[in-house]
Amino acid sequence: MTYCVGLKLDRGLVFAADTRTNAGVDNISTFKKLHVWEEPGERVIALMSSGNLAVTQAVVSLLGEHITSADNDRSTVMTAKTMFQVARLIGSAVREVKEIDGEALAASAENFFVTFILGGQIKGEEPRLFQIYAAGNFIEVTEDTPFLQIGEHKYGKPILDRVTRSDMRLGEAAKLVLLSFDSTLRSNLSVGMPIDMLLYNKDTFTTQRQVRITQDDPYFQKLSHGWSEKLREAFADIDEFEV
Repeated sequence: MTYCVGLKLDRGLVFAADTRTNAGVDNISTFKKLHVWEEPGERVIALMSSGNLAVTQAVVSLLGEHITSADNDRSTVMTAKTMFQVARLIGSAVREVKEIDGEALAASAENFFVTFILGGQIKGEEPRLFQIYAAGNFIEVTEDTPFLQIGEHKYGKPILDRVTRSDMRLGEAAKLVLLSFDSTLRSNLSVGMPIDMLLYNKDTFTTQRQVRITQDDPYFQKLSHGWSEKLREAFADIDEFEV
């Protein structure tokens, strides 16, 4: 399965995605689910995917082919003028793949189930964050809830609900996202490391703050152990229930 998180903050955007895919307990593989397109000084676009791996890879490949195509009249993620237009392009790519493969998948009892988180900034507008569904339609994040999740989101959602603020520093938000992943990793074996993460600072139009976090990463280990200890301390400090 998958777990991906995107945050839209005053200072920029944070993206994180696990890399585990599995078709049973004895067939586990690692695949990249965070895809980035960059034109330095002009645009940064990030796309995270969840669902049928063959379908999500087909969508990403189709988007890449459109970029390298000789058809100058076709709008692509690298030429679209707004992030809203990019979201529509990805929705169209999802529908195109469904038109090609949807019937065959249904005939073999496979589901055409995919969701994407799209975010980024194009010069001339603010950073934006969207969730795109299997039908190709999409929603945009709001100020009331400045984060989006796809995949196995239920274990990591409580801490995001309690702590997320739009005025957070990106490093602070990255800590929060990794704690959300730590909770998910402990409770769901279908989500696994490494974690791909991108911290995008508003108006920089660069992806230099991109990293892959492995199981033996010193910071992640310190964070995980420290969080467990703090939870135990907080639990012990709360008065016991009495009837």
